[in-house]
Amino acid sequence: MTEEIIFEVDGAIATITLNRPAKLNAVTPEMADAIVEAVRECNDSDAIRCVILTGAGERAFCAGSDIRELDTYETPWQFRNRPDYCDAFHALLKPTIAAVNGYAFGGGLETAMACDIRIAAANAQFAAPEIKLGWIGGGGMAAGLVHSMGMSNAALMIMTGDPISAEKALSWGLVSEVVSSEELLPRARAVAETIASRAPIAAETAKLNLKAAVSMPHDKAVEYERDLQTICFATEDAREGRQAFKEKRSPVFRRR
Repeated sequence: MTEEIIFEVDGAIATITLNRPAKLNAVTPEMADAIVEAVRECNDSDAIRCVILTGAGERAFCAGSDIRELDTYETPWQFRNRPDYCDAFHALLKPTIAAVNGYAFGGGLETAMACDIRIAAANAQFAAPEIKLGWIGGGGMAAGLVHSMGMSNAALMIMTGDPISAEKALSWGLVSEVVSSEELLPRARAVAETIASRAPIAAETAKLNLKAAVSMPHDKAVEYERDLQTICFATEDAREGRQAFKEKRSPVFRRR
């Protein structure tokens, strides 16, 4: 790990904080390596059931990759195959919540979109500014924006590079909620605690199902959903859920 990535586990909830506020939490290669390691630890832990991602400070969630570091790659192919923090969050098996506390620009926006749920502070802003520097996003920018807000709104963001406000992001479907800066982490924590209280295999399976819903043809997505439902139904947790319902008590899920 590096001091610029804070990884904390409290009960069943892990929090990954990008901790470079003086540089708007822009991600360096060292930070990307630490993020990959944090994600690996989350995936390997049976105890962790939900992950919150946020940024340190009051100005930025993440301003994307540190531009000054990009020229350190010797070739475009090396840049193409670098350990990528956006890919790392896409690889998270556990449900994820982005608590967006300021600028979510470039790779920061892609990272937020790699999370399952996005909650924004009222001061948050979202942008795909790469076009202003001569390139486009490469961590799922177009796919994430089109699925969240439609082709026209996605094109407006990607082709102008200009930011949108948290309220605009809410009206376009990019985020689920907008709250005050003071309420952001408590609200993210409350949602995470609710998710962590549910059957963990079912929650992880729901994540797979949601991904399939946006990438598969409808009939195949429904077929896949039925298969996932059957897998969940066969778990010990599902049997515990049915038994708890009969006994009128809260279930105790063990990720089995």
